Order: sequence, then structure tokens, then C-alpha cells
Amino acid sequence: MADDPTSPYVPRHHESGRPESEEERADRNLSDLLQELRVALPGVQVLFGFLLTVPFSQRFNDLTPFQEKLYFGVLIGVALATVLLVAPTAGHRILFRRQQKEFIVTLSNRLALIGLLLLAISMCGAIGLISDFIFGTTTAVISTIVMAAAFIGFWFFGPVMRRQKLPER
Repeated sequence: MADDPTSPYVPRHHESGRPESEEERADRNLSDLLQELRVALPGVQVLFGFLLTVPFSQRFNDLTPFQEKLYFGVLIGVALATVLLVAPTAGHRILFRRQQKEFIVTLSNRLALIGLLLLAISMCGAIGLISDFIFGTTTAVISTIVMAAAFIGFWFFGPVMRRQKLPER
């Protein structure tokens, strides 16, 4: 009966409700986090690679001073997002076998959230830049607002609203 994980007599972790030790929970949380980052990183890398090639295109000289500044802001934003989204891997490697997994998970979660926020801002900036260059200011403003609303709604607002409805742990 005690070996049955569904049994009410199996000790459960107070936060997850799962029958696991602190170390097992930290292992699972880090594994989940790293798996999630594997989904985000290819998009960041593709955007960063694209941005690195833009100055070498023939029409880059056609950018207005505002567009040049926006481009540079987007480039820096994507670079910072990359730093923050890769940081958990670097931190894990450096602190490997030092019993710091809970610290790594907590810090990495914060870095990932900030990195995703920077990625969303950078992607909106890229949409704004391209829209402004091709179609003009009105289309750029509208498309950037629509994309920002999509990011805010799907990446942040929806999950935050769901989290607020959950019972306290």
C-alpha cells in the first residue's frame, strides 16, 4: 500500500503534491525548465542571425535615422534575450555537482521570464521596423500593437490570470 504512488499514505511534497523528495523536485523542475528553453532558443537564434545579416543588405542604407535606432535596439534586445535564455545552461554547468540545483532553478526561472519578455519586445520591434520600412508608419504602429497584444495575452496575461485563480500552496 505504501508503494502505491496514489496512496494517501505516500509522503508528498508540499508545493507540487507529488511523491518526491526536495532533490527529485529540483531535478524535475530543472529538467522542465531546460526543456522549455530548448523551445524558445531556436527562435531567438534565427531572429539574431537574421538581424546580424541586415546591415550587409543593399537596402540597409535606405533606413531612416529612426529605423536605424530601432534596428539597433532590436539587435541589443535579442542579444540580451539570448544571454538570459542561455544563462541557465551556463549556470548549471558551472555549479554542477555543488548541490545548488534549487538555487539554479529559482534564478533560471527569473532569467527565463526576463529573457522571454525581452524576446517579445524585440520581436515587436522587428515587426515594427519591417512594417515601417515596407509599408509606412501607420501599418507599423498597428502591426506592432497587434503583436504586442498577442504576446501580452498569450505569453503573460493568460498564464498570470490562471495562476491567480489557483489556490495558495
